[in-house]
Amino acid sequence: MLPVTPPPSGSGFRTLFQNRPFMALWSGQIVSQVADKVFFVLLIALLVEYQPLPELRNSMRSALMVAVTLPAVFFGSAAGIFVDRFNKKQILVVTNAMRGLLTLALPLLPKQFIFLLAIGFLESILTQFFAPAEQATIPLLVPKQGLMSANALFTTTMLGSMIVGFAVGEPLLSLSQRWGGNYGQEFSVTVLYLIAAALFYLIPLKDNTRDDAIVAVHPWSDFKEGLRYLRKNRLVSNAMLQLTILYSVFAALMILAINLAQDIGLKPTQFGFLLAAAGVGMVFGAAVLGHWGERFHQKPLPLIGFLIMGFVLGVFTLVHELWLGLTLSGLLGLGASLIGVPMQTLIQQQTPESMRGKVFGFQNNVVNIALSVPLAIAGPLTDMVGLRGVMLAMSFVVCIVGIWAWQNTRRVLQDVI
Repeated sequence: MLPVTPPPSGSGFRTLFQNRPFMALWSGQIVSQVADKVFFVLLIALLVEYQPLPELRNSMRSALMVAVTLPAVFFGSAAGIFVDRFNKKQILVVTNAMRGLLTLALPLLPKQFIFLLAIGFLESILTQFFAPAEQATIPLLVPKQGLMSANALFTTTMLGSMIVGFAVGEPLLSLSQRWGGNYGQEFSVTVLYLIAAALFYLIPLKDNTRDDAIVAVHPWSDFKEGLRYLRKNRLVSNAMLQLTILYSVFAALMILAINLAQDIGLKPTQFGFLLAAAGVGMVFGAAVLGHWGERFHQKPLPLIGFLIMGFVLGVFTLVHELWLGLTLSGLLGLGASLIGVPMQTLIQQQTPESMRGKVFGFQNNVVNIALSVPLAIAGPLTDMVGLRGVMLAMSFVVCIVGIWAWQNTRRVLQDVI
């Protein structure tokens, strides 16, 4: 069972599509997500103009990726604290407008690698403020009983935007350069960010943030307050742990997918097909939960999701047929959606408005730190114990975490009752 309020018969995607403020937020999310991915493609493309030495080209790419990753580790929690203090609509508008202006500054700066790193770093800092503000805004626009559908829709479009953003990034930048000349690429990304800012500006958001609260910003005490809240509210901290495990598994799979692709007859460079199949499974699961979520609110969805993922991880290395490998990958994504959508919904429902920025900022911080660990150790572990050993270990851990989280949630609910 889930500690989520059962939606009424009028819930679902149809109700959300009639909610104009939410539609403005959702549309802005799509445009902003696409802009983020196209911006990343732009950074990689611009490396050519900085004339890297052949022996340093990969190092420069790695340095660029580190520059856009570090802010998530160091500023995630701090950003969430400020989201609670400031008007969320203003944060959504200003962060997107500033990201657009930073992108437009690229062609005006000297062609030195340090400036490219600085722009990537600053853009990522702004993203850390944007992400918790966006998550904290959803419960302000959607009634509590509709959060499952809202989170399912956001999850679906987040994955879709990721696929579309990376897919159209290079063609869009090439077309922009052909039409707009030297400033065309940067101008096209800037326009996307400004469109997102305009959509967020249209949200008739009534934010309860007080002016006197804006002045009294105490980052360290607010950070400790957020930690105390998470220790006290075990439902929220339990949900956050499950999301962290979920994202960690997918981070490891990004490394292991290369070897898995070879096992089912794909080329190592075609590992993206496996990740795409998992994305399709997640989109399908999120869509089902969003439209018929009220039928499943008494089911242990996260437990089912973890067991599905554990099963897929355990049998994946025994599979050598392409169709079966892609099917299993889709099933893995389906299981992931049964964890991600309900747990994100639970966090939003259980967290009071005054704490949402801190909680979502801390969640963003923890998830990004957790993502870096599997990325660092998955490769060496595979070299040491082999792909099958790593996959079986992941299968065992995922199943144990799922069973433990389910039992822990039941105990917490019994204590509350």
